[in-house]
Amino acid sequence: MIRAFLSYLMHSTNEHGVHSPFVFDMMTKCIYDKKPQNAYKTINGYKKALINDKTVLNITDFGAGSRIFKTNQRQVKAIAKHAGISQKRGQLLYRLCKCYNVKNALELGTSLGIGTSALALGSQHVTTLEGCPETARIAKQYFEQFKLSNIQLIQGDFEESINQLKDTFDLIYIDGNHQEVATLRYFEQLISLSHNDTLFIFDDIHWSKGMENAWQTIYNDKRVTVSIDTFQWGIVSLRKEQQKEHFVIRF
Repeated sequence: MIRAFLSYLMHSTNEHGVHSPFVFDMMTKCIYDKKPQNAYKTINGYKKALINDKTVLNITDFGAGSRIFKTNQRQVKAIAKHAGISQKRGQLLYRLCKCYNVKNALELGTSLGIGTSALALGSQHVTTLEGCPETARIAKQYFEQFKLSNIQLIQGDFEESINQLKDTFDLIYIDGNHQEVATLRYFEQLISLSHNDTLFIFDDIHWSKGMENAWQTIYNDKRVTVSIDTFQWGIVSLRKEQQKEHFVIRF
């Protein structure tokens, strides 16, 4: 991880080093947008409420496991603090939805729903998939508490849940499992639910060697035209009118 981050710092650039109009616009109008938004109060409030929740859950983990937690018994507050999406990334998720007029968003990996809240505030409708029954139960409670009524939560195995989906999505956020083979399998499944302007966001692309391999396979895929490495996230576009380019940007 340290070596990957040093490499990222060495090769990353800001908007002044980007010559693609599509990526330049994304960086200047969305990624680097510092303007305050009312929605940020709700996103931050949602996470703060979870951090004050001492409920103990028995977690069912279908993915690569946790580097932080040693047992499957975990407090809601600890999950929110150590494993939940950061404030900075939650706000960016909201901005991406608003910048690209996202009507229909899909999330793999609800967890406690912090990222889901950002998607829900930025888009018209969110479908979110979660494997663990306990975190799904808590997320539903908080969606109701914060009056986020435009969310459909599907609890179950990711692959089976994806096969049930019929819609196409404008933004697809993959934050679950974190294993090479599974990530690549989800990408293949989800391409059929995308369109020319769909944005794919892959979380934790440098989490392990396997995830780095998955990310490299994805951005080298001939169907992918624009790929952006922000270290934490990999952002992908399939826009056919774009020349194939790969970017490493500072965020």
